[in-house]
Amino acid sequence: MYSPGICRHYLSGSRNLFKIQQQNKSIRYASYASTLPERFYNEEQLEMQSTLKKVIDAEINPHVNKWEDELQFPSHEIFKKLGHLGLLGVNKPTENGGLGLSYKYQAAILEELGSINCGGVPSAISVHTDMATPALTLYGSNELKKEFLDPAIQGETVACVAVSEPSAGSDVAGLKTTAVRKGDDYVINGEKIWITNGMKADWTCLIANTSQGAPHKNKSLIIVPLNSKGVTRTKIRKMGLHCSDWAQLHFEDVRVPVKNLIGEEGKGFTYQMLQFQDERLACCLTIFKALDNLISETVQYTGQRKAFGKSILDNQAVSFRIGELATEVEALRALTYKAVDLKEQGQDVTLLASMAKLKAGRLAREVTDGLLQYWGGMGYSQETLVSRFYRDLRPLSIAGGADEVMLQIISKMTGMAGKK
Repeated sequence: MYSPGICRHYLSGSRNLFKIQQQNKSIRYASYASTLPERFYNEEQLEMQSTLKKVIDAEINPHVNKWEDELQFPSHEIFKKLGHLGLLGVNKPTENGGLGLSYKYQAAILEELGSINCGGVPSAISVHTDMATPALTLYGSNELKKEFLDPAIQGETVACVAVSEPSAGSDVAGLKTTAVRKGDDYVINGEKIWITNGMKADWTCLIANTSQGAPHKNKSLIIVPLNSKGVTRTKIRKMGLHCSDWAQLHFEDVRVPVKNLIGEEGKGFTYQMLQFQDERLACCLTIFKALDNLISETVQYTGQRKAFGKSILDNQAVSFRIGELATEVEALRALTYKAVDLKEQGQDVTLLASMAKLKAGRLAREVTDGLLQYWGGMGYSQETLVSRFYRDLRPLSIAGGADEVMLQIISKMTGMAGKK
């Protein structure tokens, strides 16, 4: 039993501590969140994050609002700066100009991209590094990699990946674009849509039907230069991701050399499914710092904003809910880190990546919507980050495989559904 004197001393100290905590809630949460990667990444990986953060603070964040208003950002200029620092080829082979490091180094870079004050720039960068180039890196010929991968790693070109079509997105087997071989060329006809980087990209990793066989065995991945004759681009206006250029690509009798084929003909579906795992982990990793920052800003704002004689944060309904959302973010981070560790060990992470992607899409919606409510009218203003990310993170439940596709994969891989 504590004596009354000790209890009074303890309570007095607790009140003082509580007062200090009330004044520094935002700082303390941000400080706590910033220590989490330090427990996961090694010193070199943290140094790489620090290098990228300097670029973000000096070359990106000061201009984000302007780029959002202009509905574009200077991707070639930014990519060249990142490429010069080796940040576009962290886990790519040294013979192609990459750093030759393991996937965990790339995960560290992807996570730091979440420090950018919008979703458009991180998505553009991650499409280039983790969606358009993995299959080329693994299965492309040396000649093909020299022509397309090497400049992409140096930041001399911008890449995109062309999968979705007006009538088929998550259903990759149902894609209709064709690439018919005629002599030493493929002749490509069809349409692709929702293509991130599509308006400015120099080339695309395109999936198309190269034969009349079974839908899972008749597709191939082909590198298509987007300055090719017969390629038409149409800009897509979006509710969010304003500075990221999305395009609809139309291919009419576009001829590309057969040597632009990635790997074996007919293996495109398999290659794309493997490439999707990098994409899905990237979707998760790039949102953590954004969500941490939004929670921190919301704690600060609600701690200062008064209503009915006290701060908004002094209502347990608010503080408890924000605490719950912070807990969910931490749970998703742990799941994603586990997938990263297993991928680092060379294991198949399809199940965990699908689980993490499903949770990331849903949680991003839940966090941004929940936090926006506590900003009141300010939350609906474009001047606030919470409003921007409310719009920018919504596609996470659609791109790279919709939530329903993730559930289908999870159900099949855990034996809860048949394979058909």
